[in-house]
Amino acid sequence: MKTAVYYNNNDIRIEERPEPEIKDGEIIVKVKASGICGTDLMEWYRIKKAPRVLGHEMTGEIIKSRSDKFKIGQRVFVSHHVPCGECKYCLSGNHTACETLHKGNYDPGGFSEFVRVPQINVENGTYILPGNVSYEEGTMIEPLACVVRAQRIIDVREGQTVLVMGCGISGLLNIVVAKLKKARVIATDINDHRLDRALESGADEVFNAKDELDLKADRIIMCTGAMSAFEAAFRYIDKKGIIMLFAIPNKNISIPVEDFWRNELSVVSSYGAAPVDLDEALLLIKDKLINVRDMITDKVRLEDIQKGFKIAGGQGESLKVVVVP
Repeated sequence: MKTAVYYNNNDIRIEERPEPEIKDGEIIVKVKASGICGTDLMEWYRIKKAPRVLGHEMTGEIIKSRSDKFKIGQRVFVSHHVPCGECKYCLSGNHTACETLHKGNYDPGGFSEFVRVPQINVENGTYILPGNVSYEEGTMIEPLACVVRAQRIIDVREGQTVLVMGCGISGLLNIVVAKLKKARVIATDINDHRLDRALESGADEVFNAKDELDLKADRIIMCTGAMSAFEAAFRYIDKKGIIMLFAIPNKNISIPVEDFWRNELSVVSSYGAAPVDLDEALLLIKDKLINVRDMITDKVRLEDIQKGFKIAGGQGESLKVVVVP
Protein backbone atom coordinates (compact mmCIF):
# COMPACT_ATOMS: atom_id res chain seq x y z
CA MET A 1 0.00 0.00 0.00
CA LYS A 2 1.05 3.62 -0.48
CA THR A 3 2.00 5.72 2.54
CA ALA A 4 3.13 9.33 2.84
CA VAL A 5 6.19 9.27 5.10
CA TYR A 6 7.05 12.53 6.84
CA TYR A 7 10.75 13.45 7.12
CA ASN A 8 10.21 17.20 7.41
CA ASN A 9 7.72 19.75 6.11
CA ASN A 10 9.44 19.87 2.73
CA ASP A 11 10.25 16.19 2.45
CA ILE A 12 7.23 13.89 2.46
CA ARG A 13 7.84 10.75 0.45
CA ILE A 14 5.35 8.31 -1.04
CA GLU A 15 6.63 4.90 0.03
CA GLU A 16 5.28 1.38 -0.32
CA ARG A 17 4.55 -0.66 2.81
CA PRO A 18 2.81 -3.99 3.33
CA GLU A 19 -0.87 -3.77 4.18
CA PRO A 20 -1.11 -4.33 7.95
CA GLU A 21 -2.41 -7.59 9.40
CA ILE A 22 -5.06 -7.59 12.12
CA LYS A 23 -5.61 -9.57 15.29
CA ASP A 24 -8.80 -10.34 17.21
CA GLY A 25 -10.77 -7.20 18.01
CA GLU A 26 -9.10 -5.13 15.28
CA ILE A 27 -10.25 -3.72 11.93
CA ILE A 28 -8.70 -2.48 8.70
CA VAL A 29 -10.03 0.81 7.35
CA LYS A 30 -9.58 1.93 3.77
CA VAL A 31 -8.84 5.63 4.16
CA LYS A 32 -11.25 7.86 2.27
CA ALA A 33 -10.18 11.24 3.68
CA SER A 34 -7.64 12.56 6.17
CA GLY A 35 -7.24 16.19 7.19
CA ILE A 36 -3.95 18.06 7.50
CA CYS A 37 -3.89 19.46 11.03
CA GLY A 38 -2.05 22.57 12.12
CA THR A 39 0.02 20.39 14.43
CA ASP A 40 1.16 18.37 11.41
CA LEU A 41 2.82 21.57 10.19
CA MET A 42 4.69 22.17 13.48
CA GLU A 43 8.04 20.92 12.18
CA TRP A 44 9.90 21.67 15.42
CA TYR A 45 7.43 19.32 17.16
CA ARG A 46 6.96 16.64 14.50
CA ILE A 47 10.55 16.20 13.34
CA LYS A 48 11.55 14.68 16.69
CA LYS A 49 9.81 11.44 15.72
CA ALA A 50 10.49 11.49 11.97
CA PRO A 51 10.33 9.53 9.78
CA ARG A 52 6.72 8.61 10.43
CA VAL A 53 3.32 8.53 8.77
CA LEU A 54 1.19 11.38 10.09
CA GLY A 55 -2.54 11.95 9.77
CA HIS A 56 -4.96 11.75 12.72
CA GLU A 57 -8.19 13.19 11.29
CA MET A 58 -9.20 10.09 9.38
CA THR A 59 -12.39 8.63 7.93
CA GLY A 60 -12.88 5.58 5.78
CA GLU A 61 -14.60 2.29 5.08
CA ILE A 62 -14.04 -0.92 7.01
CA ILE A 63 -12.69 -3.56 4.62
CA LYS A 64 -11.62 -6.20 7.19
CA SER A 65 -12.99 -6.83 10.65
CA ARG A 66 -12.19 -9.21 13.50
CA SER A 67 -14.39 -7.21 15.84
CA ASP A 68 -17.86 -8.14 17.03
CA LYS A 69 -18.71 -4.44 17.18
CA PHE A 70 -18.10 -3.44 13.54
CA LYS A 71 -18.57 -5.08 10.17
CA ILE A 72 -17.17 -4.77 6.66
CA GLY A 73 -18.63 -1.91 4.63
CA GLN A 74 -19.38 0.47 7.50
CA ARG A 75 -18.34 4.11 7.12
CA VAL A 76 -16.37 5.29 10.14
CA PHE A 77 -14.39 8.04 11.78
CA VAL A 78 -11.53 6.73 13.91
CA SER A 79 -9.95 8.65 16.79
CA HIS A 80 -6.19 8.16 16.92
CA HIS A 81 -5.87 8.82 20.68
CA VAL A 82 -8.16 7.05 23.14
CA PRO A 83 -8.08 6.98 26.96
CA CYS A 84 -8.00 3.85 29.09
CA GLY A 85 -11.04 4.86 31.14
CA GLU A 86 -9.54 3.39 34.32
CA CYS A 87 -6.66 5.60 35.51
CA LYS A 88 -6.97 8.45 38.00
CA TYR A 89 -7.09 11.00 35.19
CA CYS A 90 -9.93 9.27 33.36
CA LEU A 91 -11.88 8.67 36.56
CA SER A 92 -11.66 12.38 37.39
CA GLY A 93 -12.79 13.44 33.89
CA ASN A 94 -9.30 14.46 32.73
CA HIS A 95 -9.11 11.92 29.91
CA THR A 96 -6.62 13.88 27.82
CA ALA A 97 -4.02 13.49 30.59
CA CYS A 98 -4.27 9.69 30.37
CA GLU A 99 -0.96 8.00 29.52
CA THR A 100 -2.75 5.50 27.29
CA LEU A 101 -4.25 8.35 25.28
CA HIS A 102 -0.82 9.92 24.74
CA LYS A 103 0.86 6.67 23.73
CA GLY A 104 -1.79 5.17 21.46
CA ASN A 105 -2.35 5.60 17.74
CA TYR A 106 -3.45 3.67 14.71
CA ASP A 107 -1.08 1.90 12.33
CA PRO A 108 0.19 3.72 10.38
CA GLY A 109 -1.13 7.30 10.30
CA GLY A 110 -4.07 8.45 8.20
CA PHE A 111 -1.87 9.60 5.31
CA SER A 112 -1.91 6.11 3.85
CA GLU A 113 -4.21 3.88 1.83
CA PHE A 114 -5.11 1.55 4.68
CA VAL A 115 -4.98 1.74 8.48
CA ARG A 116 -4.99 -0.96 11.14
CA VAL A 117 -7.11 0.10 14.09
CA PRO A 118 -5.95 -1.45 17.41
CA GLN A 119 -8.57 -3.03 19.65
CA ILE A 120 -8.65 -0.17 22.18
CA ASN A 121 -9.29 2.31 19.34
CA VAL A 122 -11.96 0.01 17.93
CA GLU A 123 -13.72 -0.20 21.29
CA ASN A 124 -13.31 3.41 22.48
CA GLY A 125 -12.60 5.54 19.43
CA THR A 126 -14.42 4.30 16.33
CA TYR A 127 -17.65 6.05 15.32
CA ILE A 128 -20.17 5.21 12.59
CA LEU A 129 -20.54 8.15 10.21
CA PRO A 130 -24.20 9.18 9.81
CA GLY A 131 -25.51 8.98 6.27
CA ASN A 132 -25.70 12.76 5.97
CA VAL A 133 -22.03 13.26 6.92
CA SER A 134 -19.52 12.88 4.08
CA TYR A 135 -16.06 11.39 4.52
CA GLU A 136 -14.58 14.87 4.10
CA GLU A 137 -16.91 16.38 6.70
CA GLY A 138 -16.03 13.53 9.04
CA THR A 139 -12.39 14.63 9.09
CA MET A 140 -13.58 17.71 10.99
CA ILE A 141 -14.93 15.71 13.95
CA GLU A 142 -11.59 15.59 15.77
CA PRO A 143 -10.61 19.26 15.32
CA LEU A 144 -14.10 20.35 16.35
CA ALA A 145 -13.96 18.07 19.39
CA CYS A 146 -10.71 19.75 20.46
CA VAL A 147 -12.52 23.10 20.35
CA VAL A 148 -15.47 21.73 22.31
CA ARG A 149 -13.12 20.53 25.04
CA ALA A 150 -11.10 23.75 25.18
CA GLN A 151 -14.21 25.88 25.62
CA ARG A 152 -15.55 23.53 28.27
CA ILE A 153 -12.28 23.91 30.20
CA ILE A 154 -12.55 27.71 30.28
CA ASP A 155 -16.35 27.71 30.68
CA VAL A 156 -17.31 29.90 27.74
CA ARG A 157 -20.88 31.07 28.24
CA GLU A 158 -23.49 33.72 27.50
CA GLY A 159 -22.58 37.26 28.51
CA GLN A 160 -18.83 36.85 28.14
CA THR A 161 -16.58 38.66 25.70
CA VAL A 162 -14.38 36.10 23.96
CA LEU A 163 -11.37 37.18 21.93
CA VAL A 164 -10.20 34.63 19.34
CA MET A 165 -6.67 35.43 18.16
CA GLY A 166 -5.99 33.80 14.80
CA CYS A 167 -8.69 32.99 12.25
CA GLY A 168 -7.42 29.86 10.58
CA ILE A 169 -9.52 26.73 10.79
CA SER A 170 -9.17 26.37 14.58
CA GLY A 171 -10.03 30.02 15.07
CA LEU A 172 -13.16 29.76 12.93
CA LEU A 173 -14.30 26.64 14.77
CA ASN A 174 -13.77 28.42 18.09
CA ILE A 175 -15.80 31.39 16.84
CA VAL A 176 -18.71 29.18 15.79
CA VAL A 177 -18.74 27.21 19.05
CA ALA A 178 -18.51 30.37 21.18
CA LYS A 179 -21.43 31.89 19.28
CA LEU A 180 -23.46 28.74 19.89
CA LYS A 181 -22.85 29.44 23.57
CA LYS A 182 -24.14 33.01 22.97
CA ALA A 183 -20.90 34.76 23.84
CA ARG A 184 -19.83 38.04 22.26
CA VAL A 185 -16.94 37.14 19.97
CA ILE A 186 -14.16 39.37 18.69
CA ALA A 187 -11.54 37.99 16.30
CA THR A 188 -8.11 39.13 15.15
CA ASP A 189 -5.77 38.09 12.35
CA ILE A 190 -3.34 39.72 9.95
CA ASN A 191 -5.02 38.15 6.91
CA ASP A 192 -7.98 40.14 5.56
CA HIS A 193 -9.54 37.10 3.89
CA ARG A 194 -9.52 35.21 7.17
CA LEU A 195 -11.08 38.19 8.92
CA ASP A 196 -13.87 38.10 6.32
CA ARG A 197 -14.33 34.39 7.03
CA ALA A 198 -14.46 35.17 10.75
CA LEU A 199 -17.36 37.55 10.16
CA GLU A 200 -19.10 34.92 8.02
CA SER A 201 -18.62 32.46 10.89
CA GLY A 202 -20.44 34.76 13.28
CA ALA A 203 -17.80 36.99 14.88
CA ASP A 204 -19.37 40.20 16.18
CA GLU A 205 -16.29 42.29 15.38
CA VAL A 206 -12.95 41.66 13.68
CA PHE A 207 -9.69 43.60 13.81
CA ASN A 208 -6.32 43.40 12.13
CA ALA A 209 -3.92 41.99 14.69
CA LYS A 210 -1.36 44.66 13.78
CA ASP A 211 -3.63 47.31 15.31
CA GLU A 212 -3.81 47.94 19.06
CA LEU A 213 -7.25 47.23 20.51
CA ASP A 214 -9.17 49.03 23.20
CA LEU A 215 -10.53 45.83 24.68
CA LYS A 216 -10.83 43.74 27.80
CA ALA A 217 -11.93 40.15 27.22
CA ASP A 218 -13.20 37.61 29.73
CA ARG A 219 -11.71 34.77 27.72
CA ILE A 220 -8.94 34.76 25.12
CA ILE A 221 -8.43 31.74 22.88
CA MET A 222 -5.01 31.63 21.24
CA CYS A 223 -5.30 30.09 17.77
CA THR A 224 -1.95 31.34 16.50
CA GLY A 225 1.61 30.61 17.44
CA ALA A 226 2.78 34.18 16.83
CA MET A 227 4.72 35.52 19.83
CA SER A 228 3.32 39.02 19.22
CA ALA A 229 -0.18 37.64 19.79
CA PHE A 230 0.78 36.10 23.13
CA GLU A 231 2.29 39.39 24.25
CA ALA A 232 -0.87 41.23 23.21
CA ALA A 233 -3.12 38.73 24.98
CA PHE A 234 -1.90 39.91 28.39
CA ARG A 235 -2.87 43.47 27.45
CA TYR A 236 -6.36 42.43 26.37
CA ILE A 237 -7.35 40.06 29.15
CA ASP A 238 -9.70 41.40 31.82
CA LYS A 239 -9.33 40.86 35.55
CA LYS A 240 -10.10 37.26 36.54
CA GLY A 241 -9.85 36.38 32.85
CA ILE A 242 -8.55 33.17 31.32
CA ILE A 243 -6.15 32.79 28.39
CA MET A 244 -6.51 29.45 26.61
CA LEU A 245 -3.42 28.19 24.80
CA PHE A 246 -5.18 26.35 21.99
CA ALA A 247 -2.13 26.91 19.79
CA ILE A 248 1.41 27.26 21.08
CA PRO A 249 4.56 29.03 19.87
CA ASN A 250 7.83 27.21 19.27
CA LYS A 251 9.46 28.73 22.35
CA ASN A 252 8.54 29.63 25.90
CA ILE A 253 6.35 32.65 26.59
CA SER A 254 6.85 35.29 29.27
CA ILE A 255 4.12 36.13 31.76
CA PRO A 256 3.85 39.66 33.22
CA VAL A 257 3.97 38.45 36.81
CA GLU A 258 2.57 41.55 38.54
CA ASP A 259 -0.52 41.70 36.32
CA PHE A 260 -0.89 37.95 36.56
CA TRP A 261 -0.90 38.17 40.36
CA ARG A 262 -2.84 41.39 41.00
CA ASN A 263 -5.53 40.69 38.40
CA GLU A 264 -5.84 36.99 39.28
CA LEU A 265 -5.38 35.84 35.72
CA SER A 266 -5.29 32.23 34.55
CA VAL A 267 -3.36 30.70 31.67
CA VAL A 268 -4.48 27.21 30.72
CA SER A 269 -3.94 24.80 27.85
CA SER A 270 -5.95 22.12 26.12
CA TYR A 271 -4.58 19.05 24.36
CA GLY A 272 -6.71 16.79 22.21
CA ALA A 273 -10.21 15.57 22.89
CA ALA A 274 -11.96 12.93 24.96
CA PRO A 275 -14.77 10.58 23.84
CA VAL A 276 -17.43 12.91 25.28
CA ASP A 277 -16.06 15.75 23.13
CA LEU A 278 -15.99 13.58 20.02
CA ASP A 279 -19.60 12.56 20.67
CA GLU A 280 -20.65 16.20 20.90
CA ALA A 281 -18.69 17.23 17.82
CA LEU A 282 -20.23 14.44 15.75
CA LEU A 283 -23.71 15.55 16.79
CA LEU A 284 -22.98 19.19 15.96
CA ILE A 285 -21.92 18.17 12.46
CA LYS A 286 -24.71 15.62 11.99
CA ASP A 287 -27.40 18.09 13.10
CA LYS A 288 -25.91 20.78 10.82
CA LEU A 289 -25.44 23.19 13.74
CA ILE A 290 -21.96 23.82 12.37
CA ASN A 291 -21.25 23.94 8.64
CA VAL A 292 -17.83 22.32 8.32
CA ARG A 293 -18.22 21.58 4.62
CA ASP A 294 -17.53 25.19 3.64
CA MET A 295 -14.38 25.25 5.78
CA ILE A 296 -12.78 22.53 3.63
CA THR A 297 -11.16 24.63 0.93
CA ASP A 298 -8.70 22.20 -0.67
CA LYS A 299 -8.44 18.50 -1.48
CA VAL A 300 -5.30 16.73 -2.69
CA ARG A 301 -4.48 13.15 -3.62
CA LEU A 302 -2.14 11.16 -1.40
CA GLU A 303 0.51 11.40 -4.12
CA ASP A 304 0.22 15.19 -3.93
CA ILE A 305 0.44 15.51 -0.16
CA GLN A 306 3.59 17.65 -0.40
CA LYS A 307 1.50 20.19 -2.31
CA GLY A 308 -1.15 19.90 0.40
CA PHE A 309 1.37 20.73 3.13
CA LYS A 310 2.53 23.75 1.14
CA ILE A 311 -1.04 24.99 0.75
CA ALA A 312 -1.87 24.38 4.42
CA GLY A 313 1.26 26.21 5.57
CA GLY A 314 0.76 29.20 3.28
CA GLN A 315 -0.80 32.57 3.96
CA GLY A 316 -3.37 32.45 1.18
CA GLU A 317 -7.10 31.78 1.28
CA SER A 318 -6.86 28.11 2.24
CA LEU A 319 -8.48 26.97 5.49
CA LYS A 320 -8.64 23.18 5.63
CA VAL A 321 -6.73 20.83 3.36
CA VAL A 322 -7.95 17.22 3.15
CA VAL A 323 -5.95 14.37 1.68
CA VAL A 324 -8.15 11.99 -0.32
CA PRO A 325 -6.28 8.75 -1.17
